[in-house]
Amino acid sequence: MSKYILVTSGVCSSLGKGVASSTIASLLESSGLKVAMMKCDPYINVDAGNISPYQHGEVYVTEDGAETDLDLGNFSRFTNINLTNENCISIGKVYENVIRNERAGRYNGRTVQVIPHITDEIKRCIRHIGTTSGADVVVVEIGGTVGDIEAVPYLEASRQFARELGKENVISIHLTLIPVITGGELKSKPTQNSVKQLQQVGIQPDILICRCEAPVEDSLKKKIAQFCNVSAESVFVSPDVEKSIYELPVIFHEQKIDSVILNKLKITNKKTDVRQWTDFLKKLNNPKSSVTIALVGKKDYLDNCYKSVQESLFHAAVTGNNSELIIKKIDAETLEKSTEIDSFFNDADGIVIPGSYGQRGFLGLIKTVTYAREHKIPYLGIDLGMQLMAIETGRNLCNWEDADTTEFMSNSTHPVISLPEEQQGPSDGGIKLGSSSVKLTEGSKLHSIYKTAVITERHRSKYAFDRHYTKDMEDNGLTITAMSVSDNQAEAFEWNNHPWGIGVQYHPEFVSRPAKPHPLFNSFILAALDNHKK
Repeated sequence: MSKYILVTSGVCSSLGKGVASSTIASLLESSGLKVAMMKCDPYINVDAGNISPYQHGEVYVTEDGAETDLDLGNFSRFTNINLTNENCISIGKVYENVIRNERAGRYNGRTVQVIPHITDEIKRCIRHIGTTSGADVVVVEIGGTVGDIEAVPYLEASRQFARELGKENVISIHLTLIPVITGGELKSKPTQNSVKQLQQVGIQPDILICRCEAPVEDSLKKKIAQFCNVSAESVFVSPDVEKSIYELPVIFHEQKIDSVILNKLKITNKKTDVRQWTDFLKKLNNPKSSVTIALVGKKDYLDNCYKSVQESLFHAAVTGNNSELIIKKIDAETLEKSTEIDSFFNDADGIVIPGSYGQRGFLGLIKTVTYAREHKIPYLGIDLGMQLMAIETGRNLCNWEDADTTEFMSNSTHPVISLPEEQQGPSDGGIKLGSSSVKLTEGSKLHSIYKTAVITERHRSKYAFDRHYTKDMEDNGLTITAMSVSDNQAEAFEWNNHPWGIGVQYHPEFVSRPAKPHPLFNSFILAALDNHKK
C-alpha cells in the first residue's frame, strides 16, 4: 500500500507550497523510492484552462492533454514523474463527479452532502493515484490556505484520510510564514496561529516548514515546536534562495528533512543521493559565459505567466551550455508605442515570443519578429510566436497590409492563420491538447536539432497556418519544416538565410528538466551565445 504526505499551508498564499512539495518528492525519489504527486486545487473551475495567467500563472499541459495548475510544472521539473489528468483535481471537478454520480442514481436516493459524498470523492481521487501508480509514497499538495472557505472540504477529507490509514501511512506537513518585521525581528505568531487553525479542523501537523527570508535560530525553532505541538527536530526552514529554486533539495537535505519523513513513515534502509542537484548547482555557480534573452510578453506580465518557458531557457543555459542566463522582460504594448526599437533589443543575444492569447500588444509582437528577422538575431517563437512569423511575412514581404489571424481579424482578406474548419479542410474542431506526433523535414535545422524524423510534443492550440499560403511564404524565405502526423497541419517555420529563426506550434517547454534540457532550447541558447560573441 502506498504511503501519503499531505502538504498544507497557512498565513498567506504564494509561500512556495508547490516548490516545497516538489522538493520533498525529489528527495524521496533520490532515496530510491517510487513517488507520485497530486495537486488538489480549491477553485470551482473544473480545470485551469480558462483561468487568466495573470491570476493563476501559466496553464501546464500534461501528456494526455489536461490543462492543469502551474505547480504540476514544478512536479515534473523536480521529479521523473509522468503526470496526467488524474494528478490534478479541483473542487469543481470533484463536485462535477459527485453530481454526475447523483444523476446516475449511484447514491441510492440519499441526500448528497459535503460529508460524506464530497469528502469521499476527494479521498477516492487521492487513493486512486496511489493504487494506479504503484508508488511507495504519494505527495499531495492541498491548494489554498488554512482558513479559506474553499479549502474546508479538502482539509476535512485529509483529516478523515489520516485517521483511516493511520500515522505510519499518512503524515501532515504544514508550510507557514515567519515574517521579519521592522528592526529585523522574526515573529513566530503567524505560524502559531496557522497551526492552531489546522488543529481546529482536526489535523495535527507532523512536520513544519517555515518560510523566512532570514536565518532562524534553534531557540525560535524550539519555541515554535512548543506552541505547535511538534518536536523541535520536525521544524524546518525554507529560506529565500540566492539564484534558483533548485537549491532547495540540497538545503532541505542538509536539514535532514528526508530522514525525518522516512522515519515517520517507517521506511528504513534508504539513503538520499542529491548529486544530480549538487552537480547542477556547481554549473550554476561557475558559469563560463553569459547570455541575455529578450522575452516579449503581454503588459506587466508576471514571471509565472511564462514559467515553463523561463525554466526551459534556464535549464538550457546552465546544464546545456554552462552559462549564466539573463532574461530581459519586454512589454509588447510598450514596444508597440515606441519608435526606438533598437533600445529594447540592443543587448539581447536572442529573442523569444512565448504562446499567448488576445490581441493586446499584437503590433509590438509583430515589430519584434521583424527586428529578429532583419537583424539576424536568434529567434524562438512558440504557438502564437510561430504564427506571427507567417503574419509578419505576409504584411512586410508579401505586402498584404491586412495579413492576420482570424482570432484577431475575422474579415481579413489574407487570413494566413485561421481555424482548421475555416480552411475548408477536415477538422474535429476545438483545441488541440496533449502529445501528438510531428514529422520533421529532412535537412531542416529542426531535423538536425532533434536528430530524428518524427518527434512527440505537447500541444495547446486552436488556430493553424493556412497551407494555401505555403508558396507565398516560401517565395519570401519562410519555410514549413514540420507537419502534424494526425491532421497534416504546419507545426514549424524556419527563416531561410537566417542563423537561427524557428517557430513551433507545439510547446517544448513542458518537458524540459534541469538535468535534461529540451534540445530545441539547448540549440537556441547555443545560437544566442554565438551571437553574443559577434
